[in-house]
Amino acid sequence: MAALSGRAAEIARFARDLDRAADEVFSTMAGVRCLPAELEAGPEGETISAVIGLAGTMSGSLVLHSGRRAALRMTERLTGVAPESLDATVRDAVGEMCNMVAGAWKGFDPALASGCLLSTPTVVAGTSYELFSQRAPVRIERSYSFEDLTLTITIFCEMRC
Repeated sequence: MAALSGRAAEIARFARDLDRAADEVFSTMAGVRCLPAELEAGPEGETISAVIGLAGTMSGSLVLHSGRRAALRMTERLTGVAPESLDATVRDAVGEMCNMVAGAWKGFDPALASGCLLSTPTVVAGTSYELFSQRAPVRIERSYSFEDLTLTITIFCEMRC
């Protein structure tokens, strides 16, 4: 029973670290606070997801998922240029924001900082797609708000530490 409560505490700590990483990256790189929020359900239309693979002490993936408006605004905050579509600049910006959040998040834990490698981001955009992990006993999903927009960051993983 103690191992289970220890694992639950570790997962809660990872979620808190993710909150901290998202806010630090958005504050530093985009000049805007990014805080935990309730995500309103409903059709999003065009969406974009960036996926970073995790390997080593933790294996799985970290996914940043947002709707079109949030991705466009995130890109504008990051680059200073307002894009009109989910073009290559937006895909690069969303992938880089995901990469920076993943790096900051794993940096808060010494075991992950030294024993968990990150892949380069893979970005998927469209109106009808689903991302899932077949072997992910742990799922940490957090929703965030910046300005009046929302996004979700999910960690699908298996912990080996």
